[in-house]
Amino acid sequence: MVHVPRPTVTGYADRFSAAPGEPVEFKISCDEPGQFQAELVRLHNGDTNPAGPGFRETVIESPVAGRYTARLQEIRTGSAVVVEDGGALALGAAGSVHVFAQPTTPAKEEQTLVARWDAATGTGWWLGLTDGGRVTLRLGDGSSVHETVSDAPLAPWIWYSVTTSWDGGDTRVAAVPTLTSTNSLWSPAVGLATATSGAGSGAPAPGRPDVATVLAACADSAGGGLTGHYNGKLDSPSVFDRMLDEQDVAAMARGERPSSGLLARWDFGAEIGPRGVPSDRCTDLGPHGLHGRCHNAPYRAMTGWNWTGEEENYRHAPEQYGALHFTDDALEDAGWETDVRLVVPDDLPSAVYALRVTLGDTVDHIPFWVLPPRGTATSKILLLFPTTSYLAYANDHIVPDVPVAQSILGHTSVMAAADLKLLEHPEYGLSTYDHHNDGSGVAHTSRLRPIITMRPGFRHTTGSLWQFPADLHLVDWLTGVGAKFDVATDEDLDREGAELLGRYQVVLTGTHPEYYSARMLDAWESYLGSGGRGMYMGGNGFYWVTSYHPDKPHLAEVRKGENGCRAWQARPGELHMAFTPERGGIWRNRGRSPQKLFGVGFTTEGMDRSSAYDTLDDFDDTRAAFITVGCEGATTIGGHGLVGGGAAGHECDRYDLTLGTPANALLLATSAGRHSDNYPLVAEDIYFPFDGMGGTDSFQVRADVVYLTTANGGGVFSTGSIAWAGSLAENDYDNDVSRITRNVLERFTDPKPLEPLPIDS
Repeated sequence: MVHVPRPTVTGYADRFSAAPGEPVEFKISCDEPGQFQAELVRLHNGDTNPAGPGFRETVIESPVAGRYTARLQEIRTGSAVVVEDGGALALGAAGSVHVFAQPTTPAKEEQTLVARWDAATGTGWWLGLTDGGRVTLRLGDGSSVHETVSDAPLAPWIWYSVTTSWDGGDTRVAAVPTLTSTNSLWSPAVGLATATSGAGSGAPAPGRPDVATVLAACADSAGGGLTGHYNGKLDSPSVFDRMLDEQDVAAMARGERPSSGLLARWDFGAEIGPRGVPSDRCTDLGPHGLHGRCHNAPYRAMTGWNWTGEEENYRHAPEQYGALHFTDDALEDAGWETDVRLVVPDDLPSAVYALRVTLGDTVDHIPFWVLPPRGTATSKILLLFPTTSYLAYANDHIVPDVPVAQSILGHTSVMAAADLKLLEHPEYGLSTYDHHNDGSGVAHTSRLRPIITMRPGFRHTTGSLWQFPADLHLVDWLTGVGAKFDVATDEDLDREGAELLGRYQVVLTGTHPEYYSARMLDAWESYLGSGGRGMYMGGNGFYWVTSYHPDKPHLAEVRKGENGCRAWQARPGELHMAFTPERGGIWRNRGRSPQKLFGVGFTTEGMDRSSAYDTLDDFDDTRAAFITVGCEGATTIGGHGLVGGGAAGHECDRYDLTLGTPANALLLATSAGRHSDNYPLVAEDIYFPFDGMGGTDSFQVRADVVYLTTANGGGVFSTGSIAWAGSLAENDYDNDVSRITRNVLERFTDPKPLEPLPIDS
């Protein structure tokens, strides 16, 4: 067996971008003791391919340079709701707990539903699942623990009304299925889900541990965190200071709510409002107002036990969306402490930088972006980094965890030490291409954690560069041709909108700006309509509807379905996002296909090889002459490159008048007919599946290069391909792809209005 050394140091920054005078805090974790070396570097190129210019970075003198004490920092995953009750729910000799529960992995080891329990001392009361999914009541006084267990386990993805009560040492647990035609995996007509119960005696009165009441986990005073995390949904949990009788239990299973003895009743739908439900507060409707706080971002706006299927927008029926979905591998914030703090110097140019940390033989780069001084621009050119997409793919496990991944790639994947590190540390969190441990799709992603895939030298298991390291091809090219440029991130665009873009004569996208919020799209539409110039330097852009949490910009959300090339699909009734009140899915299904703004939109993906483009009649159009200077008469372009060997590939976009490509757009070149059948047509274009959907048969499988003008002297140049940027550096930046891109950049930088293309062009 070959030993592959794993990286021993990693970390993350508390923000993606900062302006001069603003601090950036770096949180570092080391697997080995000693000291790590920190240095500030400016990143130029992250591609280690020997056929290209090579890895390029510049060390920047900085006060943060030096040696720091290495320490191991841990991450604890799992979502929950924490209620600091001040002792109000420390039940004594009598009490009851009720909750509607839909477990998703009931057979998993011990899981908490609702508890005021200290796992370290065995004190308090605990309601959860043990023994393969059996409902269990646990009472402990610090010296003895008594358990009452139901006679049968619960089934996955089935709603139950779960109740436990005790009084004078007597105990009861019960779970009654509450299936309807729409709310659970099974139909009530099948009869497979049955009630289960259990009873006991001799239980001690629960002690009063100095811990919080927790929903979907329990406290661990020894570990200083939460344990016993639950996978599944909870709805309307309530706590009583008396034993509930059989009539009470039956009434609550019908949705009725006894008030006698009530101490707390949490309504997870109470925060639903016109702007969605972007709140961590969980309202207690009981007499004491014991409101809870979400921990590690459980999913809100989820269908509850009483969802009828008649309404799919949670704002229109909030009473049917009273569930939270919890998972044991959720992560919002790694919570590491700061090791290195940099205040961005006033004279540090806008660019992409990294804190380079070295421990032993391991070197890691933690990227961040330096903006111009707030509210200003220091260049005519802006390179906009698609950090929302970086988050969507952050720490993805596509190749090792997706059975068909290698078929999608069209070749055997290759895993490096960084991939193995990621597999060994699942606590670093998941991407929106992954599934939680209960099989549900990952809809939240955060930047407050180590993102192993967002490193300048990271080579994706697709076999090529992907996302951030691929976008450094653009940094390298702009630097190589002597273009002065500023940088910004998607997060900046979502916050500032069109005001950010409007400071620049021309804005370049990254290679794969796939995930986009409404504010970001609105900004582009306003900018281009006001005479701005955009260079869409990639493929599969502006595709998935995405939202940022309004109060937590480190957190983004997607709900995937019912169309598009997707790794998972939102469950029925759960396509509307919680951070904003909008429907998820692809922008094309929301009437905003990318063709309408950028002339092209997603049409195919394939990872076996990239190809050249064939030029078309519009390539020789006099109105495109400024684009083709130095390439006049060329019949093909882009037959070279570091991403698959050509400029057209990986993920590609097409010109399509039926999807909104402006009628005045010039179609300069296409790769139609040059791709293999490993490039299939995208799912949203396939109404009936049949042969002929691959690159050798379908004319829609292609990458198109398009130029169009917009109102007020603006314009758009679109490459239609992720691989385009990988072809810029060939022959020391002196090649057809580089020449065309530079021609466009120079003209777009010129403030003279672009000559409008008439609609009959």
